[in-house]
Amino acid sequence: MQSSSSSRQEQTVALPPESRVLIVTGASSGIGAATARAAVAAGWRVALAARRLALLEELVRELGSERTLAVRCDVTRFEEQQELVERTLAAFGRIDALFANAGFGAKRGFLAETPEHWRAMVETNVLGVAFSIRAVLPHFLERGRGHFLLTSSVAGRRVLPGSLYSATKFAVTAIGEALRQEVADTDIKVTLIEPGMVDTPFFDERPTAALAPEDVARCVLFALDQPPRVDLNEILLRPIRQQL
Repeated sequence: MQSSSSSRQEQTVALPPESRVLIVTGASSGIGAATARAAVAAGWRVALAARRLALLEELVRELGSERTLAVRCDVTRFEEQQELVERTLAAFGRIDALFANAGFGAKRGFLAETPEHWRAMVETNVLGVAFSIRAVLPHFLERGRGHFLLTSSVAGRRVLPGSLYSATKFAVTAIGEALRQEVADTDIKVTLIEPGMVDTPFFDERPTAALAPEDVARCVLFALDQPPRVDLNEILLRPIRQQL
């Protein structure tokens, strides 16, 4: 009898031509890159989107150009999100899921960052997610199914002192629930991914006792792996000793 690990390796090599397609924004590093790796290992074809094209191309070389596509995309520009969808459809013929993961933070304190940094963060974390949904939703409605996964945060469930970032993640949580209600009479799924502290380039100084990006990626794949009848709406995960 073959071990489960050897079976998974064979499945990774002998991929069916009809394998599913995932778009990942913010795919150049951290949670996005880890999710892309996990998805390709599970048999998905993945469109990688971010502003840093060189990092995406490096990831394509690692994962294989037959399974991945690199598209430079600033999520705050709707026309670039539309182009991302068009290029994904041209390369792979379908889109089964979107992981709207692009985002960044700010120092706490309402005197701590520049107004320009705030504006960029709000546009990326909030408007960027809405643009991702708007760009992909027509395709999902046409197919009658699809799966939206949105990166929110523990900070999108509890207010952090002086945190405008927290406000943006509360907005993503609201966007996810509003979208779920809008598509509730279809087979389109909506999942909020809500990590606690994660060891990613998000932080200027690397945190200790944090989740690894791969921990979050496993949750994304778990949500994508559910049967068609199951709409897993929220996944909240923290490192084991994170109190708040």
